[in-house]
Amino acid sequence: MASLPRVSVVQYLNTVPLIWGMLKGDQQGKYDLSFTTPAQCADAVRSGQADIGIVPSIEYQRMDHAQVLRGLSIASKAEVKSVLLLSKVPIEEIKTVAMDNSSRTSAALLRILMRKFYSRFVTVTPSAPKPDEMLKRADAALVIGDPALTYDGPVAEIYDLAAEWKKFTGLPFVFALWAGHERAGLSRLREDFVASRDFGLRQIDEIAAEYAPRLDMRPEGVRVYLTENIDYSLDEENRKGLRLFFKLACEVGIVPVEKELNFA
Repeated sequence: MASLPRVSVVQYLNTVPLIWGMLKGDQQGKYDLSFTTPAQCADAVRSGQADIGIVPSIEYQRMDHAQVLRGLSIASKAEVKSVLLLSKVPIEEIKTVAMDNSSRTSAALLRILMRKFYSRFVTVTPSAPKPDEMLKRADAALVIGDPALTYDGPVAEIYDLAAEWKKFTGLPFVFALWAGHERAGLSRLREDFVASRDFGLRQIDEIAAEYAPRLDMRPEGVRVYLTENIDYSLDEENRKGLRLFFKLACEVGIVPVEKELNFA
């Protein structure tokens, strides 16, 4: 019997609508899902432990022979609410940042924002995603995913990185893509992955009811986040934002060359 395609999935709330069909719908039982952090998703795909994963968008630039599923992403058209720079000082005064070590795209985005738009060089230290501990050691903390979404501690300034990107570029920001090695035959998966997402977007109320208690949130808060803060398409506007991100990442030296998107 052929083994199931191995899918590496980010264990944050914002990924749930993408895989809802695989968890509860017609795609259930067709995929071998494993849950981890964004950084480890990228590593699983790169090492061949996974055939496809929700990969931080910057990691696509660091992968050889990678392909992307067309029309799908985790993006934000304005505010994202789950990628936050928590700071004790105004952003123009930040010198040191403790960086959530599960982040790759958000770390790159912060470097671009600081270098290109605030003309600042900051010293960065990777940290476990514990905001209060991070802020003891640095001027600011970059926190992503559910820890950012549910943070309610005291902090002087909160900067939403998708909103910052939008302010300076006028474009959406794409945080993650379904990506895998070209030999994995990804094009045969696309129909299922689109159907799984579409099923999830029709079931947002069910997702909110199930996940709100886990995150100590109200169902309405989860619903708004998944429908208004997160965008699951890869439309022309999102692709434009992504291309600019890749271009600037190359300019500031985060990646050596800028690669075009290679769709499965």
